[in-house]
Amino acid sequence: MTLKPRTDIKANTFENETQAFVKTTGFREYDARWLFGDEINLLGIQALGLGLGTYVQERGVKPRIVVGHDYRSYSINIKNALIIGLLQSGCEVLDIGLCLSPIAYFAQFDLDAPCVAMVTASHNDNGWTGVKMGCQAPLTFGPDEMGRLKEIVMGGLGVEKSGGSLTLVEGVQERYLADVVAKTKITRPLKVVCACGNGTAGAFAPQALRAMGVEVIEMDCDLDNTFPKYNPNPEDHEMLVEMSKAVKEYGADLALGFDGDGDRCGVVDNTGEEIFADKIGLMLARDLSEIYKDATFIVDVKSTGLYKTDEILKKNGATTVYWKTGHSYIKRKTAELNALAGFEKSGHFFLAGDIGRGYDDGLVAAGAILAMMERNPGKSLSELKSALPQAFTSLTMSPHCGDEVKYQVLERIVQEYVDLHAAGGEILGRKILEVITVNGARVHLEDGSWVLVRASSNKPELVVVVESLRSEDDMRDLFRKEIKPRLANYSEIGKFNQEI
Repeated sequence: MTLKPRTDIKANTFENETQAFVKTTGFREYDARWLFGDEINLLGIQALGLGLGTYVQERGVKPRIVVGHDYRSYSINIKNALIIGLLQSGCEVLDIGLCLSPIAYFAQFDLDAPCVAMVTASHNDNGWTGVKMGCQAPLTFGPDEMGRLKEIVMGGLGVEKSGGSLTLVEGVQERYLADVVAKTKITRPLKVVCACGNGTAGAFAPQALRAMGVEVIEMDCDLDNTFPKYNPNPEDHEMLVEMSKAVKEYGADLALGFDGDGDRCGVVDNTGEEIFADKIGLMLARDLSEIYKDATFIVDVKSTGLYKTDEILKKNGATTVYWKTGHSYIKRKTAELNALAGFEKSGHFFLAGDIGRGYDDGLVAAGAILAMMERNPGKSLSELKSALPQAFTSLTMSPHCGDEVKYQVLERIVQEYVDLHAAGGEILGRKILEVITVNGARVHLEDGSWVLVRASSNKPELVVVVESLRSEDDMRDLFRKEIKPRLANYSEIGKFNQEI
């Protein structure tokens, strides 16, 4: 049987129950996401499983795959449909049940399985589903892998083979928790708000933090797949506001917030102020570089430029590499350069070497933050933050630019900055030191300030961030007098979603 998906089937029809339906837009740069029912049906998920199993074997990888699911009401049915497709392709499937994404990644090591397929839509609204996939631990798919998988699935190129098997594996969750907790033992008294937004992390995070040795105040840790208050996303304002309130109400030392599948961690300090993930990353890099001299750190291009100018990192011989935004990219670069850690501004932390296995794990990141505080017993988190050099970083601003033209427009903008640098040009009286072009144009100036223009990976937008090491007014000038006028020269670029 050839399971070739269609793209024109409507929900609540006979065809929806008898034909595979998959919208091509669900294949993203480094994972897959669809509105269940509107953009993919269960037979489409089955086709995805068959395509994934086919691709794994095309790569010459042993078809032994860990499969897990998050707590959304429909996730277990989607996982079961995915498993049917994987079995059709001849895969050996290891079903570990309800879990976090990092538990599925851990299971690759624990069960000696090179492949993983985690059914989750992370922090997306209810109605969304998705799959995070990989076939070389600890890496997950990037654009090349996702592009080939899309070709196989949408082209009906999945190959059925005999020999598929299914094993329901118990105990992985317990072994994962023991492994995470073993890395962190806290002796100083710390009161921690654990915020889970009623997502899957609520089944694991409070237990892990208590075992690390801290007092835990649970906040929305009961599993509720309706997400009654807000989506579990520690980048969202609603969740951060509630975390801040809880810190102040309970006199907590910090709040740690986890997203829907537990691979990201957000932080609020003892004063109730959010600390953006790139600044937490810098604090961790400072702390870890004292222990691991000459370490390499990977950060995404939206992150603060303080990594380049920080005196503690320089003293400890640390190297910082700016790389493409996206968890798959940072994870891959961390492994490629044998880096000690990678930090992404969205809250993905990739700890490797003695402190992790290189994949993004919110609980491992939480443990590293607590360990940093353990090594600084006389200091609060806000004091550790205040010790950082001052930087004035803008919000992420996103002018509209159509998907069909945004990359061509960006290419022209990047070339402008490259040419300006080559000609010895300046921006607001400051010489351009370098233009990093791995993901758009990140333009570093001689005083440590920088501007960034890149394309959004999943929306018809460009992404703009600026940072000044001088003042908030200078940060605004970098946007208003440099970025905004330059982008105004392009008719394809529309209005900004917000401005500073």
